[in-house]
Amino acid sequence: MSLKAFHIFFILVSIVFAAGLSAWAFKTGASDALGFVSGASSLLLLVYGMAFLRKARSIIT
Repeated sequence: MSLKAFHIFFILVSIVFAAGLSAWAFKTGASDALGFVSGASSLLLLVYGMAFLRKARSIIT
């Protein structure tokens, strides 16, 4: 597995975990702040992942 593939995989897993934590926090009423922060983190990771894919496509073959 190349470093590029591992990085993409790690970003995807992080997005899933952050979104799951956000859903869990809102569903159980654990903490609204935790839900918002983890939800924002998943969105920022999505933006970062798209930017990484765009940049990696032009740099790494």
